[in-house]
Amino acid sequence: LYPSLDDYMGLSLTPEEVRANMPQVLEPPPSQAVVARPAGTVVTAPITGNSVQGVVGLQRAEIKQGVRQLVCCKDGNGKIGLRVRHVNKGVFVAFVHKDSPAALAGLRFGDQILQINEEVVAGWDMEKTMKYLKKCPPDRIIFAVRDRPFERTITMQKDSSNHIGFVFKNGKITAIAKDTSAARNGVLIEHQLIEVNGQNVVGLKDKEIAEIIAAGGPTVTITIMPTYVYNHIVKNMADSLVKKMMDHSIPDL
Repeated sequence: LYPSLDDYMGLSLTPEEVRANMPQVLEPPPSQAVVARPAGTVVTAPITGNSVQGVVGLQRAEIKQGVRQLVCCKDGNGKIGLRVRHVNKGVFVAFVHKDSPAALAGLRFGDQILQINEEVVAGWDMEKTMKYLKKCPPDRIIFAVRDRPFERTITMQKDSSNHIGFVFKNGKITAIAKDTSAARNGVLIEHQLIEVNGQNVVGLKDKEIAEIIAAGGPTVTITIMPTYVYNHIVKNMADSLVKKMMDHSIPDL
């Protein structure tokens, strides 16, 4: 079915001709070949991490592509425990009350709401969205949600001193240490810590965030968002409300 390649399109491709003209093709690599490696110990955190705890943290933090559907209901007071903000003509989750129907349904800070009960909300502001939610039936509210489009996750490995290499103040990353896992894995300043190992840390004190990082094992996955976007989403929300009433539960897998 196929012509011989010894003489194909006028080219002589016999082993002898190949050896004479392209010796590197047939020569096996030397048995003691030296592979170039970067100097020093450079460790980039693997995607899945090295520990079971690290893997679980990454799975909880994973930002899934595409759109997901969530079904929610109202509580006895007719509320779902949700606040939104509009950003660039989109509607985003700004606050999820702990132990609320919204939290139980799986809505997370930074989620983009695309539809509510098949009604497209693009271009709606906060007031229109909240008014529409109040009019929704109490027993079934269907959200079409895009998973945290302004956020990204980064997995890092702690060094021998149990550090990952960045400094934060009020949840905002302000400095990156040179030659650390944070630097090698692309952590940026002027970004806000949103989650650590999938747990929402918005509104928590720096000490509390540091404790979560310390307890996270050798592999830590953080979820971050540009600070200017974060500030717009949380604008006009009282710090006390965010710190005391925000859902900080650990997501189920």
